[in-house]
Amino acid sequence: MTRPARRWPAVLLALALALSACTAKPLLTAGSGRLQVITTTGILRDLVRNVAGDRADVVSLVPDNGDPHTYEPTLRDARNVVYADVAFSNYAMLEEQNVIRTLDSNLVDDAVNVSLAEESVKYAAEIIPLVEHVDLDTVWLGLRARGEGASYGADRSSQVLLSATAATGPGEVYAYLTGSFGDTDVYFDSSDGFDAADGYRDDTMSLPADAHTHLSWAFTEPGVYTLTLKARIQVDETARPVDLDEQTFTFAVGVNPAQAGVPNPVVLDEGHADLTADLGTGALEVLHDPSGGGEATQKTYRPAEVVVDVPAKALEEVPSGSQYAFLGRPGTQVYQLAQAVLGKHVHGEIDPHLWQDVRNGMAYVQLIRDTLIAADPAGAGQYAANASAYLDELEQTDDYVRETIAAIPEANRYLVTTHDAFGYLADAYDVNVAGFVTPNPATEPSLADRRKLTRTIRSLDVPAVFLEPNLAARSATLTEVAAEQDVQVCAIYGDTFDDEVTSYVQMMRFNADSLRRCLSPR
Repeated sequence: MTRPARRWPAVLLALALALSACTAKPLLTAGSGRLQVITTTGILRDLVRNVAGDRADVVSLVPDNGDPHTYEPTLRDARNVVYADVAFSNYAMLEEQNVIRTLDSNLVDDAVNVSLAEESVKYAAEIIPLVEHVDLDTVWLGLRARGEGASYGADRSSQVLLSATAATGPGEVYAYLTGSFGDTDVYFDSSDGFDAADGYRDDTMSLPADAHTHLSWAFTEPGVYTLTLKARIQVDETARPVDLDEQTFTFAVGVNPAQAGVPNPVVLDEGHADLTADLGTGALEVLHDPSGGGEATQKTYRPAEVVVDVPAKALEEVPSGSQYAFLGRPGTQVYQLAQAVLGKHVHGEIDPHLWQDVRNGMAYVQLIRDTLIAADPAGAGQYAANASAYLDELEQTDDYVRETIAAIPEANRYLVTTHDAFGYLADAYDVNVAGFVTPNPATEPSLADRRKLTRTIRSLDVPAVFLEPNLAARSATLTEVAAEQDVQVCAIYGDTFDDEVTSYVQMMRFNADSLRRCLSPR
């Protein structure tokens, strides 16, 4: 095809030229004569390549073995976006917001930008709620930006800023996140004060609109604490943040919540709660789901009527490792509410992992086909033919996955893993997601954690548990307990490829084979 002349921002054009000699990642270019396509993930890259054939150059932002929830784009990634005619993201908040921001801010005006998860419903893709199975005996406390912020002009690359501006209490309070490989990011830290002069930069966490995130909360001494949060919305990177609300939240740490000084308090001691910026009302509030049932069972409270209970049983020892040094020396005791789910995991109410149901993968392919035809009408016949052949292959793959998993005894179809990425697989192919094997990822597993994991495996009587290969670095406790219980640790692929599994069809067939091999009676 002949590509039309393009105009790029001067800074990005200079960046593109400066990086053009690098060879670490495939580059899009203006001179190939083919459609230039960028995707966010390798899975989407493979789907597009099967439809595009040799009429397009296709690259992904997130490399294979990378985690789309945490990947930070590079200058080379921004350079590739500049040259793209068409961009495909999954979204539904699968990707790290910086990935989406890199995509949206660097695409030229006439490029096509498609969010597959949202738009594939036109092609009969089925979307299900994200249901998180949390095995904790304390409240699970996160942060949330509720609503889409349309009245402020917000879009998917906008940021809701939640900043800690003050704290009181007998000790220090921290809010931090533990990544998939044990690294930590500290977002709120009362030990060094709160600096209004720089906009509370060092005590701020950002979220996309209509998203929430997990956090760990640590307190160094027992007693009553308060934490004041300020909410703002920033529509784009050049815009001045707009103030929304500022409220103070109360925590009872190792003491009776009745001592917190809140009259007739609503005590949050179980379930899932979020300190929430409501973009509809502009208010900061507390959203609480006591049963874990999802949006239907959520209740909304004013911060002044709530006490968050951090009970004595939340007392933990600071683990070894420099990433936890901000909490104190190893072995020091702190009170902690764990983030419950391992890794940086900002998400909305919809499970974004649609492709784990091959029928949804087929809807993606149809949307990709029609998008490429619209962008390159001269290639319509080739795109249609490629898509037709690939849809036939996916139909066979869907049959294979269904038949392979159906061969597993129903009583054995329990999936125990560390990543909530398999709800669609479970729903489509009659598998039960039993939950997570790491109930407290923010600390080294305790003896109690090991006993709980052992009881889970025994009660389900599962012959195997499953780990994604790119998360295997955090599998020591699971591997040890599995060995003690004579349970296999088997591989399953969720968000990314590696050197062994390099295509979507291969991934889905591998997962079905792994489930059958590992869950069937020996």
